[in-house]
Amino acid sequence: MSGEMMPLQIYFSPEFFKEDGQVLNVVTNTDKPVGYLAFLMNEKKMYVYGHLQEEGVTEDFKELVKPYIQGLTKIKPDLEVFSFLSVGGKKVDISLEEE
Repeated sequence: MSGEMMPLQIYFSPEFFKEDGQVLNVVTNTDKPVGYLAFLMNEKKMYVYGHLQEEGVTEDFKELVKPYIQGLTKIKPDLEVFSFLSVGGKKVDISLEEE
């Protein structure tokens, strides 16, 4: 084996789950916690808050979060989504529009 580092892979690990709210830890493939994602929902609105410490996996974080949010909005298509995501303290935007 060479001295190259394996790329960091991130996953969701459920921490808290209710019909109107969820908290998901974001962990690496070695179960190291590196962030979180939280959802709160009511009849008309969904609030999504998330933070990730590692800037090197920003695109992976966006690719993990986007389909998850899109899946939740398919359950309640009329939901208005408000989100604030950050990576390494910097705001990150994701487009939820279907491509």
